[in-house]
Amino acid sequence: MENEFSPQDSNGFNSGFSIKEQLDYYLNNWKWFVLGVVVFFTGAYIYLRYTTPQYSAVTTLMLRDEKKGGADTQMNAFSDLAILSNIKSNLDNEIEVLKSRTLIKTAVKSLGLNVSYVNEGRVKSEELYKKSPIQFRFLRLNDGFEQRNIIYKVISSGSNRYTLYDRSENRLGVYQYGQSVPLREGEAIVFETDKRKSFKENPFKVMVQIRPVSAVAGSYKGRLSVRKSGDRTTIVELSVTDPVGERAEDFLNGLIAVYNQDVVSDKNLVFENTSKFIDDRLKIIADELDGVEKSTEAFKIRNHVTDITSETSLFLNSASDFEKKEIDTETKLKIVGVMENYLKNAGENDLIPANILTSDANAVGLIDQYNQLVLERNRMLKNGGPKNAVILTLNKKIEALRMDIGEVLARLRGQLEILKKDLAYQSTVFSGKISKIPTLEREARALGRQQQIKEALYLYLLQKREETAISLAVTSPNAKVVDAAIASKSPVSPQKRSIYMMALALGALLPFGVLYLLNMLDNKVKGRSDVEKKLSIPILGDVPTSFSNEEIIAANSNTSAAEAIRIARTNLEFMLNQVPDGKAKTIFVTSTLPKEGKTFIAVNMAGAIALSGKKVLLIGMDIRNPKLEDYLHLPKEGVTNYLSTKDLDIHSLIHQIPNYEAFYVLPSGVIPPNPAELLMSNKVDVLFDQLKSDYDYIVVDTSPVHLVTDTLLIARHADSFVYVIRANYLDKGLLYVPYKFYQEKKLPNMALLINDTTVRKGYGYGYGAYGYGYGVEVEKKSRFRQFLDKFKKEV
Repeated sequence: MENEFSPQDSNGFNSGFSIKEQLDYYLNNWKWFVLGVVVFFTGAYIYLRYTTPQYSAVTTLMLRDEKKGGADTQMNAFSDLAILSNIKSNLDNEIEVLKSRTLIKTAVKSLGLNVSYVNEGRVKSEELYKKSPIQFRFLRLNDGFEQRNIIYKVISSGSNRYTLYDRSENRLGVYQYGQSVPLREGEAIVFETDKRKSFKENPFKVMVQIRPVSAVAGSYKGRLSVRKSGDRTTIVELSVTDPVGERAEDFLNGLIAVYNQDVVSDKNLVFENTSKFIDDRLKIIADELDGVEKSTEAFKIRNHVTDITSETSLFLNSASDFEKKEIDTETKLKIVGVMENYLKNAGENDLIPANILTSDANAVGLIDQYNQLVLERNRMLKNGGPKNAVILTLNKKIEALRMDIGEVLARLRGQLEILKKDLAYQSTVFSGKISKIPTLEREARALGRQQQIKEALYLYLLQKREETAISLAVTSPNAKVVDAAIASKSPVSPQKRSIYMMALALGALLPFGVLYLLNMLDNKVKGRSDVEKKLSIPILGDVPTSFSNEEIIAANSNTSAAEAIRIARTNLEFMLNQVPDGKAKTIFVTSTLPKEGKTFIAVNMAGAIALSGKKVLLIGMDIRNPKLEDYLHLPKEGVTNYLSTKDLDIHSLIHQIPNYEAFYVLPSGVIPPNPAELLMSNKVDVLFDQLKSDYDYIVVDTSPVHLVTDTLLIARHADSFVYVIRANYLDKGLLYVPYKFYQEKKLPNMALLINDTTVRKGYGYGYGAYGYGYGVEVEKKSRFRQFLDKFKKEV
């Protein structure tokens, strides 16, 4: 008990931080944390209940990339054929192609993913992918509806019949399955599927939604993810999210199939153009070769010769080398001429045969580059316009390469012509040496030379045609499926565990933040702990909130406030033990500001002392704002009347309180115009000297010390000061006022009393750290009784 009012060791104005106090603050508000968690958990449950789950499907591919050695084994088997090395792929480019809108749009259209069937439920709808009992199909779509959202509702109406509604729930009619239905968008037909018999709802209600293919493709493009597995591999991973896992798997498989088909078509385009060119040239060379052979046959029949060269073999051995070179040069000139003619007449998108001209490696390399650029430009034209900056750049490169190829061919033709002239000159010189050979032999050799040239060119083209046919046969897809598309069994979003954990966190953090903010903004004294942190002044106790302010303590009062007053009275006795016997113990009650309950404390403190058998006088010395009349029914005459009148007897102004044997009150009296002057008069000293000999205790209700000096003027008459601090009312900054008065000893024997503290449950006591538990229940009953009494009075 002594620790509750004894002075502390230090006399400083403390402002520390207490972890225990903060923890108690949040524990006392546990119900807000529980409410926050319950609210957020409920919101999370509702969100999960009505949110459509998303499933993720993943597939793994191995793409060809010549930079990283990704060629197929089938292609390696024919790597000696130059024509197979013309088409090369780049991994980064192929990834962009996989994500292209054109490819995705083709996949969506081929799989019919723009049409969805939804089973409408009372709470949540279910998408019927491959489970729909019906199939809705447009036989003909009118102009202007290709890019519109089309919605219809199909409700079964018995055997082989259904009712059709539009998106506004307007009934369009009853039709038979398989019957053509004219609609404003076009002509449609509805079929029953094999899922009709196994469908759980009968009759069923299915909503059909047909969206534009481009819009669906855009949606899948946004959800599609393509990433490389590593920098040193050609493995890529494709993933997509969708409300239906099976549909996500089908989309990925369909996209891969469309991609492979597109790549094979691009590769075959080169081979098909080359094959067409070779076939055309073979027809021409075959006709020319047939003509030479017929001329040779006619020459031999006409001249009756069979083998002229055998007669001049000795002369021709030396000339054979020149003749071979001349034949080779003539062949090359023919090929160069053919290539120049083709280059001159080839269109903008035509590819140049790359394996015909083998005599010049530079020309072959330029032709390969030219064909690659043409293929790349044609592929990009599928996704972009002809005025695209990249396509324009490719056109410039193609035109430059075309000019370079022409220049190389011209230069090669010039070289061959020079060589041909040189060989012709050598042949002429040697012919002079064999001038004795008959003219017939020369003509026969000319015919034979022509025949050899045509035959060599014919065989060459036949070989290339076979190579092209082999290339067409072994063209392989660009992507090899490593792992087929598979969807996750559980949804990737929303994730229940994450949502509930987030709800738990928000449910706890939001009340914490609000309470923390309110605590930071609230600068009021909350209770005894706030005062003890700031002030090292004795504390008599703390009085909890009372709901019977108009009543005073009685012998049978057992509320928590009454128990607190009794404890404060007991503690006050220790503060007054130095007062000599024979004189009244004078107790002054004051506060910092008005409305802190000092009058309530003074009245009840006096009543509690009177109940202990002591003779008590309660004096109202707050003459500026008297409040005793709010608690006690008193006449208007009092202290001010005595101080302002010469011959008035003080005892005539004292009144006994009914139901109390020794409880007397001296009212404040009429509010004077000069309260400070009255309190400074000598009659105040006479008043206290006279009354102290008549009573055991004198309790004085004084003015607030922070506003006026009235209390300080009469403070010398007090044996002890009870300084009232009201919880949840007084600003913590104003605690410096009692601290200053205590340090300067202007208020004798000063002690604090905390008023209007909050009743807390769970401590074993009814209020603060004092009083018995039953006080709370009694106070609750008194609140109810007081409400009934007040209601009866008003009625």
